[in-house]
Amino acid sequence: MNTAQDLTAAVPVPADWAGAAPAPIGVDQAFNGYVAGTVINALDRLGVWDRLAADPLLDLRVLAAELGPAVRERELREIVRAAATCGWVRLQNDGHTALLTTAGQEVIRMRGYFTWGVGGYNEVFAQAHRIVAGEAEFGTDVLRDEAMVALGSGQNDRSFMAGTLDSVLADVDFSVLADLGSGISARVSRVVGERPGTRGLGLDISGPATELGHRTIAEAGLTDRVRAIRTDVLDVCHRAAHRESLAEVDTVMSFFLLHDLLADPETRPHTFTRLREAFPAARTFVFADTMLRPDSEDSPALPVFSLGFELAHALMGVPLHTKETYEELFAGAGLVPRRVVPFGTPHSWLYVLEAH
Repeated sequence: MNTAQDLTAAVPVPADWAGAAPAPIGVDQAFNGYVAGTVINALDRLGVWDRLAADPLLDLRVLAAELGPAVRERELREIVRAAATCGWVRLQNDGHTALLTTAGQEVIRMRGYFTWGVGGYNEVFAQAHRIVAGEAEFGTDVLRDEAMVALGSGQNDRSFMAGTLDSVLADVDFSVLADLGSGISARVSRVVGERPGTRGLGLDISGPATELGHRTIAEAGLTDRVRAIRTDVLDVCHRAAHRESLAEVDTVMSFFLLHDLLADPETRPHTFTRLREAFPAARTFVFADTMLRPDSEDSPALPVFSLGFELAHALMGVPLHTKETYEELFAGAGLVPRRVVPFGTPHSWLYVLEAH
């Protein structure tokens, strides 16, 4: 009987596959990682990470009382104990207090990935077998949690994209900024809030995300300068109701939405031309997206996010594209790159494009 190593060696490599296989993920890593991801998300939903970020020493008895009379303190302590097993906190005072560790600080910085994956796409991954077997369809039988996808994107933006975006936008002069696929409108609120005299539109097709956007804008004190609008700007009928607002926009930004807009092969070649038509006065477009990993990538380990991003979109039937494909489509719509920079998430790029 062959050993596991023999069996692995016997698996043929496709002739057109140019990449080098990353190191295998062990079964223990896979299972523990799955459980650990749910712990990260649960603590985030309970507000524990925010509390620890504000004060790295947290009294669990005080936390339980503040969460309300219905909270199950024993279960809360078990989730925190699991976090301690993972090394993100240290339990002290007979388990009554939790101390944030350096590894826990990194979890707080990266938690948006888990909000996106566990909170947003959990059902898609859990029902993968039914989708493959033809027993269920994404969008009807299987849904993602759009509000959690938007929230996760907002968390990631604050953690490791905001600085890059601010640096890029410092060189962009705008009066009215539209954020296409704005999610909870966190990004457009932050950018407009830091630029006196400007206004912004948060545009998203998701009802739940738009509702969260109204709250985000209000909490930022920007209701007089930023609006969250539920609309599909590529749909002529949808955008007609907001034609005057869209016509004022001089700069459009969109982050991690383009692959959805490019999903239909029939409309794909004209997508960016249609975007230009939706914003007739816009001369600058700031676009960012996560792109398909190149076949030639030579990495000893999988980066965070890439595997989940690619699998989720495969299950949803949304194709992903290479950096070269994006640049061909930009050129076809008369959008010329002025600046291109890496953008936080692996295989993600930020473009500043000028309309010609």
